[in-house]
Formats: sequence, structure tokens, C-alpha cells
Amino acid sequence: MTISGLNWPGRVLLSGVAFACLAGRAETAESRLALSIRSKPYAEALIDLAVQANVSILGTSACGAGGRVGLSGRYTLSEALGRLLADAPCQFRVIDLGTVRILPRAPAPTPAAPEAPGPPAVVSEVVVTATKRPADLQKVAAGISIVSRDQAQLTGAHDVGQTIGQIAGVITTNLGPGRDKFLIRGLSDGAFTGRTRSTVSTYLDNAPINYNAPDPDLRLVDIEQIEVVRGPQGALYGSGAVAGIYRIVTRRPDLADVTASVQGGLADTAGGDVSREVEGYLNLPLIPDRLAVRLVGYDDRLGGYLDNVNLRLTDVDQTRRNGGRLAARLQLSEGWEIDALAAKQNLRSNDTQYVVGLSQAGRTNRRIRETHNNDFAYGGLTLRGRFGWGELTSSSAFVHHVYASEYDASASEALTSLFSAQREDLGVYAERARVDMWVQDIVLRSPSGAPLEWLVGAFASRTVEETPSSLTILSAANPGVSLAAPAYTEFRKDRLTEYALYGEVSYAFAPAWRATFGGRAFQSRVHTTADIFVRQPIGSRDFDHARTFDGLAAKVALQREFKNGDLVYGLISEGYRPGGFNSGGFLPIRGARTTFAPDRLRNYELGVKARRLDGRLNLRAAAYFGDWADIQTDQYRPSGLAYTANVADARIAGLEFELIYDLPSGFGLQLNGLLSDSRVRRPNPDFAALVADDLPGVPNLSGGVLVTYGTDLGDGFRLRLAGQTNYVGHSALSFNATTSPRVGGYYRAQLAADLTKGRWRASVFTTHPLNDNSDTFAYGNPFSFGQIRQVTPQRPRTIGARLSATF
Repeated sequence: MTISGLNWPGRVLLSGVAFACLAGRAETAESRLALSIRSKPYAEALIDLAVQANVSILGTSACGAGGRVGLSGRYTLSEALGRLLADAPCQFRVIDLGTVRILPRAPAPTPAAPEAPGPPAVVSEVVVTATKRPADLQKVAAGISIVSRDQAQLTGAHDVGQTIGQIAGVITTNLGPGRDKFLIRGLSDGAFTGRTRSTVSTYLDNAPINYNAPDPDLRLVDIEQIEVVRGPQGALYGSGAVAGIYRIVTRRPDLADVTASVQGGLADTAGGDVSREVEGYLNLPLIPDRLAVRLVGYDDRLGGYLDNVNLRLTDVDQTRRNGGRLAARLQLSEGWEIDALAAKQNLRSNDTQYVVGLSQAGRTNRRIRETHNNDFAYGGLTLRGRFGWGELTSSSAFVHHVYASEYDASASEALTSLFSAQREDLGVYAERARVDMWVQDIVLRSPSGAPLEWLVGAFASRTVEETPSSLTILSAANPGVSLAAPAYTEFRKDRLTEYALYGEVSYAFAPAWRATFGGRAFQSRVHTTADIFVRQPIGSRDFDHARTFDGLAAKVALQREFKNGDLVYGLISEGYRPGGFNSGGFLPIRGARTTFAPDRLRNYELGVKARRLDGRLNLRAAAYFGDWADIQTDQYRPSGLAYTANVADARIAGLEFELIYDLPSGFGLQLNGLLSDSRVRRPNPDFAALVADDLPGVPNLSGGVLVTYGTDLGDGFRLRLAGQTNYVGHSALSFNATTSPRVGGYYRAQLAADLTKGRWRASVFTTHPLNDNSDTFAYGNPFSFGQIRQVTPQRPRTIGARLSATF
């Protein structure tokens, strides 16, 4: 749920389910709210009302950008809306317990009619819940960005990687679908994915969905919005949120109306296979105003474009992704609701997308197909309730994540030196991970809008990860025949238990001034066991280690709001990750490398947020400085097997900004950028390689531009155009100063046109129109990394079309 800018339809996202009593229901003395809204345009007054009443408001553009209205006192929500909109060119209608829709006063659309797309959509939402409390984006002391449902649809952002250029300070690796990791604000622990916990916590609604796994690459179907909070969020979100939060907010069932949508698309890639997609949703109230379900389904195929000249196969890197969600909403009683969500996605990639040297773009010569699977399942239950002095949110979730990869390990030095294989023999390394994560989070918070606001929470999680891996040697003389048993196998099991108590207090101690203090007391226990077999003469060994980590993560913020709505703030926040163990390897590990220690990041930030021209111009900028101690990083041994080490400390300074401008003529402009500089200090003397001076995987400069235009063509037709490009500067790939290749220095671009009439929408698009082959990521296979030039060019020029209907 979102709230849009003043000139296009949107909605206010507050927290999954709001708790205010709405019109059409019994209103008691407890449903009267203490409201204070200064005189301002209709749409901005609705924003303040939404925040103070904890409700979602849809379609504020129906009120226009004019008018001025305010109120102060105790009102029921329906009374407040009636007073605010008494003379406005719009009216309100109750949708469910926590949602109100704003409609033109005349003629009003029928309840089942879909919301028509508005003018060009840019990042103009102003209310978020990633702070665990509904808050106006312009009044939060943190760097936050939002990509709305409308913007994601217009720009064709159907997975998280396609949203990156629209968000300041966020980039991603490019190993392939279901294999990538996020990097925010230049806070990078390296480009490889191993045992370290991710620096960015990915959330699906209210629950984390990742630990150390690559991003599951969920398709963004029927979502409400994407919320990104930059900078460490350890006080509210615990371990793993070192660089920030990436949160996917899904659309929840509508208790009032039956709605449905279906969309299909085709795309053609230069020199490659055809891609196709189909998706849709159905919203069905089972008991009006009491129980509803929402069903989402999708299936897409990303056509391959690489030809394997060794295996004589074309378009080998095809990816298939399918899945869906089933959501249910039950209104238990006045002010109490339950949301349930089940989600499932399967992803299959037939091969990776790296090549050897840019001159070989479009061709590979791998001796096997390096497949990758990434299967994700989720079940969650959220209870929300409101009483006179506070609000309760209880979120329970279970995540089941299975992913597996296969690599050509023939280049590993171990094949000839340890296992006496011939150079012509084929080494095949297979790794698999199964992660089961149980999460419980309970938050109790005071109502919003008071001088003193508080929240307290309790968190518990249990993560069990099983990671079997093996190295098999296939005879060159008899292809497909294994030389005896696997040369190496490891069955590893990690158990992580986390507990935390956290809280936050915010107090308006003077007119326009507010101070916030937060903290999290945590304990993490890690227990790792492994059974390892290595062919003689090395033999087998066992591994069994456990350790407990505890501590406190703090947050302090001070902000001042000016009469014109501008905000300046200062923030100190912390992030952390627990330590762990190294178990694997062909040879036993030296004692000093058996464990790796926790790391911690402290962030100092100064920011400004300004809004001008009746909300059409928004500027958000922040300067930050981070002190990162004992950085955990995943690296590869010369044999190709991974290990984790504390490589060094680092200091990171940066400047980020977002500028959003909606012109009355129908044009929209969004600019974002990041300047980042890092300095690695005090390298770990036990780290085998010479440590580089800068953090790897993130450039000093990155940024993006999105230009949109919308106009009415008459006879009910509306045209919207969008063009976007983003730049990722140069960086080194790893901490190794002597062998790390450089990547980056490339642009990504996309053009799109969108035509709508009534329930129908047709769009055409092209990605990577210049069709250059810049290297986006210089890594693909750990067993030949450093021996040959591995590069990942951009996907060739792709042209496609989509058609959808909403009912």
C-alpha cells in the first residue's frame, strides 16, 4: 500500500493492516482519534490523516493538487474524512478495516472498476512501514526509497534486479538469475556468496527471507511497493542488516470487491531465443467485509542467448521461473485482523551466463552445462490489533529455501596434484543448500502522531542449513564414467538460534525538534557439524564446533522540521553479523582459519529532505561515514573451494541523493546518484593475499535517470512513455590486490511505451538498445577464477510487448 504524489493515483502504505474503525462499522468512544492537521492541500492533508489514523488511503489524485484544509480535535475517521473533503472535488468510500478509497465526486466509478493508470509514475510515495511504524517518508530520519506498483509496471521491473537503477545507492552482482547478492551504499563484503550472512536483509512483507543464500529472485507480481532503507538497521532488524533493508510489500486481499487481472508478454533477444511470460491475480471476498482471499500465479521463460561451441548447443542459458501466492485476510473483530500468506517459486537455469573474454560474447566452450536451481517457499501469519493505548503486530513465518549449482572443476589444481587425474579428465563440482528458517517477531507500539512515541519488540529465529557438496572426476577416455567414488564430499549442517529484545523511543522535546533513541540486545548461537571425506591418502575427518555471540546495537537520531515541511536530521546507527566456522577443504584447515569473528558497522549520517512546488519537487540527500570493523568476506582457495575470513577494517564515506520532479505538463523526472569512497585499514595478517585499498564490488560513482511522460489521447486512450538509464562505475571484484579483475564502467538502458483504455493495457519495450557488450561482472566459476578472463556481458538487445486486462 502506498500513497502517490499529488497528480497520479496511488495509495498510502502504512503497516500491513491498519486498525482504525472505518465508516459503516460500529463506532465507539475508543474509535475517536486525536488529530492535528495543519492547513494544507487536500492530498497532503490526507497523508497526515493516514499517518495519524494508521489507515491506507487510495487514489488521492482524485482531489487534485489544490485547496487548503485542516482540522484539530477528536474525531472518528469518517467524521475527519467528511470534514476534510466537505468542499473538495472528491469523496471517500470504505474498502475494508484499514483502507479508504478516494474517488472523483462526479461521476464516480463503479466499485468494481479498476483504477486507471495515472500520469507518469516516479518515486513520489511518501509513507513507509519499513521503520516498523507508519511514517511519512519526508519525516523519517533515514535514507529511504520506494518503487511503487505503478512505477514497476511502467518500467517493466518484474524482478528485484530490474529495480536497481531506480534506487539510489543500490547495485547487484550479475552472476545470473537466482545467484545474485545486493550491495547498498558501497558497503560491500565482496561479490561472492558463501557462509557470511548477507549484508542486506531482504523482507517479504514482515518477515526476513534470506540468510547467506543468494537472492531468490522473486518475480514482482501484484506487489504494492518496494521499500529500501539504506544504512545499518541493527537496532530494529538485527543481524544481517549491515547495509540496509530491501522489502517487498505484497498487495493484500480486498474485503469488498471481486477483481482479477491477467497479463501476457513476448520478447525477442538479438541472437537468442524468445522469452515469454504470463501472470495474473484473482481477488475474491468470501464473506463480505469479513474474509477475502487473493490468488497470484505466474510463469515466465527467459530465453537463452549463449551458444556452447564445445557441446554444439544453442541458447544454453535459458531460465524458467514459475510460482504464485495465496493470501487471506480475516477481520476477527473491530480493530483486529489476521493476514496469512503462502508463496512458492521454482527457478531453473540451464547454464550460467559468463564467457571467456569479451571477444567471445555470445559463445561459451564449457565442457558441462553449469546449471543452477533456486526454489523458494514461504508461509506467514500476521496478527494485528489496536486498543486504546497501543497497537500490536505479531508476525510468524517459515522460509524453505533450496538452491543448487554445478561447476566445471577441471581447472582445479587439486585434480592433478591431489587426485592424480589426467589433465584431460573432467572434474564436476556439485553443491546444494537447504535452508529452513523459522521467525517470530512481536511488536507493541504506541499510536502515531503523539509527542512521545515508543515501540518494544521481541524477536526469535531458528535457522538450519544443510549443505552437501561433492567433487567427481569423469574419465576423458570414457566420458560420463566416474573414476571410482567422488574424490571429495562434505555434508555440513549449521544451526543458528537468535534471540533479541529491542525498542525505540521518539520524543518531540521542542517545537519542530524530535529525538529518537533505539537499541537491540541480542544473542546468537552457532553450531556447525560436518562429515568430510577426501580420497586417500588424505582420508576422512569430522568437524563439530559451537559458539555464542551477544551484544547491543544502538541507534540515535535528531531531526528538525521547518515550517515549509523541510527536514534535516542526524543519525548514528549500527549493524552487525555473528561469526561462524570454516569446515571444508581438501586438506585440513589451519587452526587460525577454523573460525571467523563477528563484524560490526557504525554509521554516522547527516541528511536533508525538501519538498517544493506543492509537492511536485522532492529532494532527499544524505552524507554518511561508516566505520566497519573485522569485515567478514567469502573468498576462494586456489583449489576453488570457499572459505570465510575477517579480512580487515574499513572506513566508508559517501554522498547519496534522489531528486523527483513531476511537471504539470505530464513529464516526470527522477535522478539518483551515489558517490562513495572507501579505505581499507588494518588488514588481517592471516589473510593469504595482499589486501586491496578499496572495498570490492562497488564503484565510486553510480546513478540513474528515469524520464516519464503521460498524456490523454482522447476517446478514453491514455499514453505513457518511459526512458531510463543507469551507470555503474568501475570497481575491483575482490579484496585480493594482485589478482582481482576490474568490472563495471557500463550503462544499462530501457525504453517503454504504455497505452491504456478502460480495462485494457498494451505496452512495448526495448532493453539494452545500444547492444554493447560491456563487462558487468568478472566472475562465473571459482575453479578457473584467476586463471582465465571471465566476463559477463549485458544481455543483448531485447524487444518485447505485453498485453493485460483488469476485471
